[in-house]
Amino acid sequence: MPTIALLGTMDTKGAEHGFVAEQIRARGHRTLLIDVGTAAPPQIQPDISREEVAKAAGLDLAALVARHDRGEAVAAMSQAAPAILSKLHAEGRIDGVISLGGGGGTAIATAGMRVLPLGFPKLMVSTLASGNTARYVDVKDIVMMPSIVDVAGLNRISRQILARAAGAICGMVETQPPIAQDKPIIVASMFGNTTECVQKAKTTLEAAGYEVLVFHATGTGGRTMESLIESGLVTAVLDITTTEWADELVGGFLTAGPTRLEAAARKGLPAIVVPGCLDMVNFHAPDTVPAKFAGRTFYRHNPQSTLMRTNPAECAELGRILAEKVNLSVGPVTVLLPKKAISVISAEGQPFHDPAADTALFGAIKMHLRRDIPVVEIDATINDPIFAETCAATLLSLVKQP
Repeated sequence: MPTIALLGTMDTKGAEHGFVAEQIRARGHRTLLIDVGTAAPPQIQPDISREEVAKAAGLDLAALVARHDRGEAVAAMSQAAPAILSKLHAEGRIDGVISLGGGGGTAIATAGMRVLPLGFPKLMVSTLASGNTARYVDVKDIVMMPSIVDVAGLNRISRQILARAAGAICGMVETQPPIAQDKPIIVASMFGNTTECVQKAKTTLEAAGYEVLVFHATGTGGRTMESLIESGLVTAVLDITTTEWADELVGGFLTAGPTRLEAAARKGLPAIVVPGCLDMVNFHAPDTVPAKFAGRTFYRHNPQSTLMRTNPAECAELGRILAEKVNLSVGPVTVLLPKKAISVISAEGQPFHDPAADTALFGAIKMHLRRDIPVVEIDATINDPIFAETCAATLLSLVKQP
């Protein structure tokens, strides 16, 4: 019999969580009530108290409550919720999670849900579900359901919404994905400027019996790929387009954050890493480019996208960062360098052709990379078929390593 966790602020939303728990139990499932409130005593008796939740994250709840700072309390419980849900999931004690809340409750509960793996049922009934939910969902499969009315008591509207929410989480828990003889997964990063390379490599890898999932290196794409790698569903990584690090370093809008490139390294997955499109930083329309970059080399990709060429100093730092991320690898990894161009527009005769910047990038990678990590230099552009074939062949050889 599956167990569904109900995580919420039981001091202000206890009656509502209790109602949902009754609906879930009526469908034959067990419930586990987790209190993350910090103000008044809980309206219903939780199975896991707020003190236990705080303890899971090493927090002093009594000291926190004594300061009477709601913002600090929400921030603290947003640290504690992931800790308790991770623990319960690791112990096999929960099969799904649901929460009901306003601003604070949504922040706390979704912080916890985001640590759970892809495919694990997660449902957030929220007053914020009809707006921009990116900060709550991020790259995870959290279902956001509008509460319609505030989560502030049971009435003819809220009973309908909450009963349907209970049915939804039960249905998610009851539904098991069909068992299929799926092929092992390889994930790949791609940009418009590396499409030919990735597509060619993808064809080769698919012919070898793999399913290749391609992620657009637009910040969200990179973070989603990293999340999937962390989930344990991935066999190998073809990271041809590491461009998001240029935006992270220089200040573009397609950053994937400071942990990009770490998941595969820490998981020990066979990986190919290429400095694809590290020649460009992404801004929106020209008038969004910060004034400090006046005089730099730009390329107008489209009316909404302006690219700025990274200079030698930035490329040297990007090379160092890429090497340090790859150095975290505990599995087989190879770095491949396309000597003639790292994007379509950095080839000879193209607007971002800058041999000095490329030399700085390649030199920094080789200088800072661990001596036991192979570097393969190919006298070709990134989209040359020979480079794509080398990437695919090298990755296949890494996968076969014992």
